[in-house]
This record gives sequence, structure tokens and C-alpha cells, in this order.
Amino acid sequence: MLKIRGLKKSYKNFRVLDGLDMTINKGDVYGFLGTNGCGKTTTMNIICNIIPKDEGEIILGGGSEDIRIGYLPETPALFGYMNGYEYLEYIAACADYKGDVKKRIAEVMEITGMTYGGQRRIKGYSRGMNQRMGIAATIFSNPDLIILDEPTSALDPEGRAEVMNIINNLTQTGATILLCTHILSDVERVANRIGIMKNGRLAIEDSITDIRNRFVRNGIEINLSNPSEEQLKLIMDSDFVSDFRFFPQSGLATFEVASAEEGMIKTMKLLSENGISASKVQATSPTLEQIYIETVSDGVQGRRGF
Repeated sequence: MLKIRGLKKSYKNFRVLDGLDMTINKGDVYGFLGTNGCGKTTTMNIICNIIPKDEGEIILGGGSEDIRIGYLPETPALFGYMNGYEYLEYIAACADYKGDVKKRIAEVMEITGMTYGGQRRIKGYSRGMNQRMGIAATIFSNPDLIILDEPTSALDPEGRAEVMNIINNLTQTGATILLCTHILSDVERVANRIGIMKNGRLAIEDSITDIRNRFVRNGIEINLSNPSEEQLKLIMDSDFVSDFRFFPQSGLATFEVASAEEGMIKTMKLLSENGISASKVQATSPTLEQIYIETVSDGVQGRRGF
């Protein structure tokens, strides 16, 4: 559905995208992840031809097909003086929709749960209703590729659940979706592939299953309370510890062990004997959150020594 090769984009002297490669297959729900300012929105704007690229290649549908894109920005700007039905009539006119407009409006209103809410003026919508109406406009013309930028950001739990149910229902129809979000549990719920941005490129791109398999290991996770450099080195240099990582902002330390059970025993003994304070010690298997943190963070790490 979408191939990006060597994409570059700079703003003055700051290079946001530095040779980005990305592949989204037809039917993928692609979780697009990365820290603020890493270039995700820039990438989506370039795909939609909203801003120009500096270098690189973007191929939609193999290059021989007329691919329609539906794009929901993070904060959709709707016309508050219209009601939902009037707004979709406006969208139909802008898109030069050739089908039965009233029938299609009824369909997308039902899909997004706005059949009754659509009768109200948009200026009176909640944030969740605003997002649902934005999704209705995004999918109105049956796009081949749906791009959603932070569709659940700043929503309360009820609004977020409503929007995620809509996305989940779209995935059941075989829609191809690029989902950009910081809420990793949402990605785990609906995505089959992910890409994680770092330094203007994808540090990881693969199916969630294959990425998890790559990270499979016997792990220990510790939340340390203001550890000294000496204490960190003591843990790192222990003969049962490998691939030690420490993330100063959160106080999280992770490392691999040969055996989870034996590793837990040795870890507890090490902490106790050396007076190292920890609020949590547990054996782990990698979550998407851990994979993400380890991918994008610049933590202190090493097998032996700093």
C-alpha cells in the first residue's frame, strides 16, 4: 500500500527525517511510534502532500494505482456552526463524491456512533464527539489508506474507548490504517505491525509478534530509589547480570539473567546485602512499552562497567 525510501526533510538547520524507510502492506494496522518531535507528523504530512519532501521516494499502491488517503490530524478543525450531517454534506462536496451522499452519510454516522449526535451543532460537541466526527469525515470517501494522528489523545476513558472501538471495527473490514499514538496499549490492541522512530529513521519495523520474539529473554526489572553510581556499577558487574540498562528519569533498571527464578533470588540477595533501595523487583517478559523505551531512550547501559 505504501513504500517510503530515503525520505529526508529539514527545517532550516534541523533535519527531522534522515533517510526514512517505511513499508505498509495492504490490510496492515501499522502503529507509528516515537517521541515528540521525532518526525511522525512531518512524515504523515508529506505522505498526504501537505508539505514537500526534500529528498526520497513515496510510492502508493505500487505506483500504478490511484490511492485515496483519509487523514485525521491530531486536532481536527470542524465548522462549529454546522451540525454533523451538514458537515458531512460539505465533505461530500469537497471530495466530489459520486455515490449516494445521504446513504453514505447514514453509513459513516452509524459506524462512528454519531447517528443522533450528528443532529447537534458541532460547537456543542465533546472532545470525543469531535474526534468521532473527524473519523467520519476521514473515512467518508472509502479511502484506501486511513491515517490517524493521535486519535485518542486528551480523551477521557469513555471517549477513548469509543474511538478505539471504531478503529477496531475498521480493522475488521480489512482497512489499511496508519495509527500514530503515544498510547501503547491502543497499539497493542489493534496493530499487527509497528515502526518506532528514532533520529529521523525507523529504529524498528516489523510485526509485533516478530519484534516480541526478538526481545524474548529472561529479564529482571527494578525500580531503584536514587541509586549511586557505585550501586549501579555493583549491580552491573554482578556475574549473573547481562545487558544492564538504567533509565535515570524513571529510576528503572533492567537486565537479563540466565534463569528468571535464580536471577530473582540473586537479585534480592544483592540488594539486601548492599543496602540498595528498590520499590519494585520483578521478573519480566518484554512489553511493547519496554521495547519502545529501550528503543528510543539513551540510557546508561553495558554488560560490565559504564
